[in-house]
Parts: sequence; C-alpha cells; structure tokens
Amino acid sequence: MKVIYMDHAATTPIREEVITKMKEAYQNIFGNPSSIHAYGREARKYLDEARRTIASYIAADEREIIFTSSGTEADNLAVIGAAIANKEKGNHIITTKQEHHAVLHATEYLEENGFEVTYLPVYESGRIHVKDLEKALTDETILVSIMYVNNETGVIQPIEEIGEILQEHQALFHTDAVQAIGLLPINVEQLQVDLLSASAHKINGPKGSAFLYVKEGIHLQPQFYGGEQERKVRAGTENVPQIIGFEKCISLLQKEKDKQYDSYTRLKERFLTSLRENGIDFEINGDEEYTVPSIVNISFPRTEVEMMLTNLDLEGIAASSGSACTAGSIEPSHVLVAMYGEKDERTTNSIRFSFGKGQTEEMMEEAAKRIADIVRRIMK
Repeated sequence: MKVIYMDHAATTPIREEVITKMKEAYQNIFGNPSSIHAYGREARKYLDEARRTIASYIAADEREIIFTSSGTEADNLAVIGAAIANKEKGNHIITTKQEHHAVLHATEYLEENGFEVTYLPVYESGRIHVKDLEKALTDETILVSIMYVNNETGVIQPIEEIGEILQEHQALFHTDAVQAIGLLPINVEQLQVDLLSASAHKINGPKGSAFLYVKEGIHLQPQFYGGEQERKVRAGTENVPQIIGFEKCISLLQKEKDKQYDSYTRLKERFLTSLRENGIDFEINGDEEYTVPSIVNISFPRTEVEMMLTNLDLEGIAASSGSACTAGSIEPSHVLVAMYGEKDERTTNSIRFSFGKGQTEEMMEEAAKRIADIVRRIMK
C-alpha cells in the first residue's frame, strides 16, 4: 500500500534542486560570513545574494531581511521584540484568537509582563471583521499581529485592508505569512505591513531557515545576545548553506508560482469531488471563497478526530488535526473553537488535508476512496 502524504501545511519534502544547491554549499562555503579573510568574504557574498533574492520576492530592500532559524523565532522576534522596543508609546497589543501558537504564546508572555492584549474574534467564515479591529484600536496600541493565511483552515485574512487602516495609527503591523508565501502575491509595500514572517520548510526547503522582514527604520529588541549579525537584531553565525537553500526555493517559486497555484487548485478540487462521489457526509470549515488551494479543513460528522487520525495512518494517509505543534493533544483545535465555539462537534471531528508537490489527481482519488471507507467503518 502506497502512503499518500497530505500534510504539506505541516512541512514539505525538500526539492532535489534545493538539496543539490545546499550540498554544494556545505562542501564549498564553510567560512564564517563575519570573518574578513577570503573564506569569510566568499560566505558573505552568498549570504548577501540570498538576502537580495528573498527581498526582491516580497518587494523589500535587502537591508530589511533578517534571517532566523524558524518561523517561530521570526514571530517571537516580531511580537516580543516590537512590543518591548516600543513600550514607551503604549502597552496594548491586538491579535486574533486563531493565530499560530508562535504568536499566541508570545502575547501570553507579554501579558505576564504587563502588556494588555486584545484577542479579536474570528467568525464561522474563519475571518475577522475589520470593524472589530477598528473598535479595539486605542492610543496605547503599539502592535497588531494578524496571520495572512491560517495554518489549519487555509483561510486568508484581509491583510491589505488592515494595512490601510493602520496607516494613520502608531501601531506596527506584523503578519505571519508562513502559509501564504509561494501561494499568494506578497508585496510588503502594497500590503503596508511593517513586519512579516516566512519559513523555508513550508515551500519545499530546509527546516531551520526562515526570515523576518523588518521595515526600514523600525527598531526591535533583540531576543538573542551575542554578536552583531543580522543588523544587530539576531545574534549568531548565519547558517549559510540553509539560507542558500531558502534562496533556491524562492528562485524556483519566481518561475513556477502561477503553475503551482493552478496545480494545487486541481488537486484540491479532485479530492473534494472524489469524496462527494464516494457518498460520505462532510463539511468544509471556513469560507471556501477565502481559502488558499493548498489546505482544506474537513468536518466528518459522527466521527472523532483521534480515531480518524489513527485509521488514516493505518490506511497510509498522512494528515493532521491542525497545527503540528499540538500533534498528539486531545484538546480541540483552538482555531475551530474560535470559529464555532467550544461545544460545536466540528472542533473534535475535523481533519486538515494539505496539498503539495509530488501529488497527483490519481492520488487524490485513491485518498478519497480510503477516507470514505474509514468513515463508513467508524460510523458502523
């Protein structure tokens, strides 16, 4: 039985081209980019080239890209770093109830240290209402952090509209774009964001490589202390080979993003059509009009998530109940609780399926057939 991987929102397999590029870097570019000798200068050249490529992809300046080890670190640096650096202007932060835990746990930490946090509601569509944001803004608000695409439902938030609202306010605007990069156009000037996080392993790159866009002129409180790497914001020797791997991913996306979007759309449509053809009852969580094609979150009535995941694994289908960071937890999804309330059965019977490279429409048909068999077996 062939295993069908449908958990690309958790992580993606590294592309062969990226592995080749990184292998060359590991073998030939071992200098410390902070060193002034020839080996260090060579490493610095590749680091600078990667920074320019990635900055160009999001319409930023290369000086505005800070390399980090993960999306979580980038989110923490943005949220905690911005809050502490701007606390003389106020102590109020706004985010949403359905953020990734990299943001939610960061805001909880700030609450423990004297900051006030407003958690905006999300509605059954999976989206916020911008009027709620406007009402929540005060003279003390110094930061707004709202993710671009939710990692569990694939729902897109109105980032550009939020950016427009915040133009006349002192609050900095951060968005976690980890699930958006490679699927949605990202132009930081058009979105009017001040801070933006992204990670390589969501776009067929290496784990351990990510970046934070920091708009020129914005000051962040460093979270690491040591050397003066990354504009004195993120101490530590840069992982040049993995950053080169990230650059390769971005270079490939620049050529393929439209084709990739269409491919994921066909996979998702084939999967959902096949589920319907197999005659099982299911509901899609979130407004389909505002979702990316790479993620679908499905409620299977009269089932239970742990049993479903166990059976999916036994039948050779890799999927999840939401964020990989909470895998194994029996707690309901905080995202679905925010959308539907704690007592709604969708919070405990929903599975996330996500699409990516290496999948075919035939695989989607086979996956739908196996899932239908599982649902029918459980319901008996």
